[in-house]
Amino acid sequence: MFFAWRDLRRSWRRFVLVGVVVALVAILSTVLAGLADGLVRDGTSGLRALPLDRLAFAPGSQSVFSRSTLDTDALDAWEQVPDVQASPVGVSFVNAAPVDRGPSLDLALFGVPADSFLVERPEARQALAGEPGLVLASELQADGVEVGDEYRLAGTDETLPVLGFTFAGSYGHVPLAYTSLDTWQAVTYGNDPRGRFSAIALDTSGVPAGTDLAAVDAAAGTETVTKAEAYNGSPGFTAETATMSLIRGFLVVISALVVGAFFTVLAVQRTRQIGLLKAMGASSRYVLVDAVGQMLVVVAAATAVGTAVGAGVTALLAGGAAPIDLTVSGTVSTALVLVVAGLLGSVIPFRRITKVEPAIALGVEP
Repeated sequence: MFFAWRDLRRSWRRFVLVGVVVALVAILSTVLAGLADGLVRDGTSGLRALPLDRLAFAPGSQSVFSRSTLDTDALDAWEQVPDVQASPVGVSFVNAAPVDRGPSLDLALFGVPADSFLVERPEARQALAGEPGLVLASELQADGVEVGDEYRLAGTDETLPVLGFTFAGSYGHVPLAYTSLDTWQAVTYGNDPRGRFSAIALDTSGVPAGTDLAAVDAAAGTETVTKAEAYNGSPGFTAETATMSLIRGFLVVISALVVGAFFTVLAVQRTRQIGLLKAMGASSRYVLVDAVGQMLVVVAAATAVGTAVGAGVTALLAGGAAPIDLTVSGTVSTALVLVVAGLLGSVIPFRRITKVEPAIALGVEP
């Protein structure tokens, strides 16, 4: 790469120009990666925190709690499977208006039995086994909510006190509130719950290999998905992730096109130099490797700088109104995709470089 390094030193200004564009794309991609991961975390953190690995829904519900209704018959079928922990879960979205004081709240109301394997802390079990009330996500304390505050749930006659706070996260970008399954059924179905709930939480980690869970699924009349697959049922999850992925994809394409356009112009300008190299015995492969290696250095350096700046910008934005969660794996994968896209873009003028004839090139005026 002697010629490539020499060209980088002598014509550094034009390489800085394309490097700045690539770095800007890397900054945008890194920030968007943080926003995308933040949206996923903010929309599903409550579900992620639960100690389950599968969820059984009613068939055709597409992992959406509000579309799924199960009863004790389905629960009995799962509870009879050895080494499977099963718990009914009721999920609905409610608005809670303060009776005396406190802010109005939008809540993702999760109803679970006090003896459920989902309830791991003794104090939480005691709270759910006692008088009806709400255990709220701890972040609501920052909004002025206090233990003892009473809230009336919209559309019902239920008035529930705040029993305490716990790390609960959110679901569908709405803070979680835990209550007993009986209370949830009363809020959702009134005086005639008939043992209904939204889904069955499952812990199948202790099930021996080879156990036919699909047969249990069929017998119970349920449709079981993994926890990760259940994220798709979170309101807005699919649309948000698809939109962010599409934007990031466009940035990658833009990066490849910018590098390709720059490299094409550079190849035209260097036609005479390429002809001279070939006249001295250089093969088309040598010239191509020299040129692609040159662009690899530029793209990799610019991407590294842009990613570092983007990570800094994301760190400054963290903790604000926008949900941001920048992970090392997300940052590295974004940077690698941009580098690969840049390399693919640099191959665009491949044919022009390989088809240059020394005799013709030597007669071209720069």
